[in-house]
Amino acid sequence: MASSSGNDDDLTIPRAAINKMIKEVLPNVRVANDARELVVNCCTEFIHLISSEANEICNKSDKKTISPEHVINALESLGFASYITEVKDVLQECKTVALKRRKASSRLENLGIPEEELLRQQQELFAKARQQQAELAQQEWLQMQQAAQQAQMAAASASAAQQAGSSQDEDDEEDM
Repeated sequence: MASSSGNDDDLTIPRAAINKMIKEVLPNVRVANDARELVVNCCTEFIHLISSEANEICNKSDKKTISPEHVINALESLGFASYITEVKDVLQECKTVALKRRKASSRLENLGIPEEELLRQQQELFAKARQQQAELAQQEWLQMQQAAQQAQMAAASASAAQQAGSSQDEDDEEDM
């Protein structure tokens, strides 16, 4: 099937991928270039057919994303029910591989440090942070104490100066 835009290159499977599959399935068989091109076109048409049918099923069920179930239902409605068992097996295999990849890509496993060691390091960091926080609080308390002492000394000094000044005033009044 030709695309409506007339440009088939953007709607085909990469030929290298098809060649690789052909070599894996038929390692001792030579396949003509015309036959390879036909396989590419058939694959593209098959994918287009299945995806279009799955899209229709998806739309009928008021969904916006085509799910694996939509594809399986499309295979059945198009007369490819004999492939469903294999498709479900491949789907399960894909889910397993994806789960393994997610687990393998977790930061914890990529570090190569045992979980017990990570927990110990975390506890050390927490203890260090608590100690720093306590030291900071103690410094703030000492600064407050010093400020209070300075304020008391300033008040005492001002009071003494005021008393000395009022004593001086009294002495001056008596001299008159």
